[in-house]
Amino acid sequence: MAIVAALVVVPLGLLFLLSGLVVNLIQATCFVMIRPLSKNLYRRINRVVAELLWLELVWLLDWWAGVKVQLYADSETYASLGKEHALVICNHRSDIDWLVGWILAQRSGCLGSTIAVMKKSSKFLPVIGWSMWFAEYLFLERSWAKDESTLKLGLQRFRDFPRPFWLALFVEGTRFTPAKLLAAQEYAASQGLPAPRNVLIPRTKGFVSAVNIMRSFVPAIYDVTVAIPKGQPSPTMLRILKGQSSVVHVHMKRHSMNDLPQTDDGVAQWCRDIFVAKDALLDKHIAEGTFGEELRPIGRPIKSLLVVAFWSFLLSYVVFRFFKWSALLSTWKGVAFSTAGLLLVTIVMHVFILFSQSERSSMAKAARRRTHTD
Repeated sequence: MAIVAALVVVPLGLLFLLSGLVVNLIQATCFVMIRPLSKNLYRRINRVVAELLWLELVWLLDWWAGVKVQLYADSETYASLGKEHALVICNHRSDIDWLVGWILAQRSGCLGSTIAVMKKSSKFLPVIGWSMWFAEYLFLERSWAKDESTLKLGLQRFRDFPRPFWLALFVEGTRFTPAKLLAAQEYAASQGLPAPRNVLIPRTKGFVSAVNIMRSFVPAIYDVTVAIPKGQPSPTMLRILKGQSSVVHVHMKRHSMNDLPQTDDGVAQWCRDIFVAKDALLDKHIAEGTFGEELRPIGRPIKSLLVVAFWSFLLSYVVFRFFKWSALLSTWKGVAFSTAGLLLVTIVMHVFILFSQSERSSMAKAARRRTHTD
């Protein structure tokens, strides 16, 4: 099924890969030539350059699939978006939670300065993973013994970040599945903890380290809760590429970093309490179909549409001129070379789809082991 979808969207894949390679080349050039002279200038340039790629994925949700992201937030939270550094914690419900975050970041004016903590294999993804590496995303191995120093050193780098940034941390450590929920419930029962119903038990070590390092220069934590309304299909990369719409509800609540406890145990308990409250909030959403807060307008800006149009016209012209100059399609060898290129695009798109999908239930034992070691 994923192969069929990839074949359908080969033109989209070709556009994304070609434009992405151009973006990666510019990023690499700036990294080598500008960053050694001025890290701040490099970050400002990279913010604009990265958006030229990332807005294509925003376009996929906004204009290709028509996914509707609806934001619920109080007035203080809504007014703060895009105006300050923030540590963002969120339940990890679907395959595209990170894309939903990009939608909200783009609306807030800080898409290019959005950062996330991701699994190490992500940085090896062609184009998108490379762009994230140049944008200073943090890549971890999901082993605290290996990741502790990587996380702490990485977070220290953001002290002098020149623009408001969001750093996203999925403290559950993995995506929600029924099997992982069962593992979390078994662990909660064995430890006398509240049994979760809609979330997993947060892994607090990384969160505690993040708070300890960032509390002096990051003023806020954004508590984000993602839910899919009843009757709506869960959005996946496969559905989006096929142009199938969905609705995603997002609740955001700002917490001042100054309000958090000063001790490590206190911060860890604060995080666990947030997820207990998040669980209850999701119960409310399931029962009422809403988060109860005021629905805030986020619109659908045309910037991503203009970026896709720009790349489409530019690359179409370049490809046309290349084929005309090379007469590549006039020989069987040229036709075979072009066909191999399209096949490569199809394979890469297939990899993207598979990579975005949730881990299977066979990962439940691993999830249980991670929960026990927290």
